[in-house]
Amino acid sequence: MPKIRVLVVDDAVVMRRLVSDVLSRDPQIEVVGTAPNGRIALQRIPQLNPDLVTLDVEMPELDGVATVVEIRKTYRRLPIIMFSTVTQRGAVATLDALTSGANDYVAKPSNVGSVLEGISRLQNELIPKIKALCPQFGVLTSLSGEAVSAVSLIRSSTIRSPVVKPVGVVCIGSSTGGPTALAELIAGFAEPLQVPIVMVQHMPPIFTKMLAERLCKASAMPCHEAEERQLIKPGHIYLAPGGRHMEIMREGGTVRAHLQDGPPENSCRPAVDVLFRSVVAVYGSAILGVILTGMGQDGKRGCEMIRELGGQVLAQNEATSVVWGMPGAVAKAGLADAILPISEIPFEISRRTNAKQPIVNSLIHAN
Repeated sequence: MPKIRVLVVDDAVVMRRLVSDVLSRDPQIEVVGTAPNGRIALQRIPQLNPDLVTLDVEMPELDGVATVVEIRKTYRRLPIIMFSTVTQRGAVATLDALTSGANDYVAKPSNVGSVLEGISRLQNELIPKIKALCPQFGVLTSLSGEAVSAVSLIRSSTIRSPVVKPVGVVCIGSSTGGPTALAELIAGFAEPLQVPIVMVQHMPPIFTKMLAERLCKASAMPCHEAEERQLIKPGHIYLAPGGRHMEIMREGGTVRAHLQDGPPENSCRPAVDVLFRSVVAVYGSAILGVILTGMGQDGKRGCEMIRELGGQVLAQNEATSVVWGMPGAVAKAGLADAILPISEIPFEISRRTNAKQPIVNSLIHAN
């Protein structure tokens, strides 16, 4: 089986060597070359014909964001993973790169206790993302024939019976490709919803704060990086902060956010399943769950709980997902009421949340 050909771009010699050494240890990956900046990378892409590029955010001559813009002029489908420092400046630049066409990002292994720990982080975070973005090499298997038939049946039944049930909250989960998908989704609402939106995007601290600020500027609704005991109000969006699980809890006649530092679930913190589980406990069946692009299966169990109580679930379709892992897992399990391109999801959310709300302030007591 052919290997995934990777071009490593970073201005730091030590980082180029570290990344190259880690990737070369994987039998499914081949580092075909390196470059010290974006300008040289642009020269080497047609020479080396890589299947994926890892790209430092901050580089001399041509930085990561400008390099992404130039790559996308010629190579529309070449996967790009950004390498970023976990700083405010790094977060802003990374989000700029994602907006410009990068597929995903990995935080640089800085301030780690040892070289071995840095290697471990690269193995656990970078390599899975490379393989997820290059499924044509057989690293990730496509849906089986049985699963494809199940997806077709879901689409057909949705068209035949587009039932709209009362909704008190919208909960969203996303990962790889999520920042761009969330930006398109949130910008698609012409007016505030009558219910709150709570969501998890797999991101480190600082990044989620920057993402919430950007979504707020593009949205008809205020968007917050959630704070402990923050009141969950209709017409507002609440994003789980990086590095912390977000739950919602009922307190008297109100619903509030609760942040906690429990162990990761599905190797993630924040985790979609943690949020969805808490939403089910508060809102019962009056839930619209939405699973967007992302690798892995985080959110599948939460969607199972939503459907078990009679709630609704939407999943992003494969064609518009950067990685059809999370939404694909939901679709394969037969949990989605509809599987839609990202451009159609805002309308479908609006349509389903315009049903008569059962209780003032969208508070539904679980059975």
